Amino acid sequence: MEGSAMQNPRTVEEVFTDFKARRTSIIKALTIDVEDFFHQCHPEKENLCLYGFPSEHWEVNLPAEEVPPELPEPALGINFARDGMQQKDWLTLVAVHSDAWLLSVAFYFGARFGFDQADRKRLFTMINDLPTISEVVTGLAKKQGKEKSSVSNHSSNKPKSNSKGGSEPQVEYSRGVDEDENGFEEEDEEHGESKCGACGENGAEEQFWICCDSCERWFHGKCVKITPARADHIKHYKCPSCSHKRSRPIS
Repeated sequence: MEGSAMQNPRTVEEVFTDFKARRTSIIKALTIDVEDFFHQCHPEKENLCLYGFPSEHWEVNLPAEEVPPELPEPALGINFARDGMQQKDWLTLVAVHSDAWLLSVAFYFGARFGFDQADRKRLFTMINDLPTISEVVTGLAKKQGKEKSSVSNHSSNKPKSNSKGGSEPQVEYSRGVDEDENGFEEEDEEHGESKCGACGENGAEEQFWICCDSCERWFHGKCVKITPARADHIKHYKCPSCSHKRSRPIS
């Protein structure tokens, strides 16, 4: 089987490079080469596994015969559920199992070559910065990327006045650093030391806020059930109190 003869990675950077290459190959199987992958996973065949290799090639094959195997094995029998599910759901299931397999391989190397706590933490952080295979296959990774970009634009380009003119609602995060690890640009709070109009509390660091365009009070997004992604599609936000006043029937 490909990859068995290749030299095993021994440092955190080498393990991460190995992880990325295997991840790339599996993503290719489940997206670009999905028709070929689907065809190879016929339910009438024996128990099949999806392998990703450091060469960025993928392979559908029987599990290793040696016991214990040289490396942790991927999920067994992925082909049996192929025709019993919607294709999208089946691919997502394979992606989830592949994510688990890649982590097991990476930390197998970490255990084998004696990574200490700091090395294991650094490896996980490097891995965690990448979208999972399941996030890529379902399109969630692309969606999350757009949401982060939208929130960053709101934070750095929010309007100075929202009382008139139909401008987009003001949204921001409580003061932290100028730019956090996700790339969100954060400025001094326009709501200053004001408290949430719903819960009456101040915000913690990186707390999402939104301003009512009618009463001009600030609210925690979680208190009024508004997420950054949803706020991106609201042109004129009214808090629950103002919305209730507007919609109340005249007696």
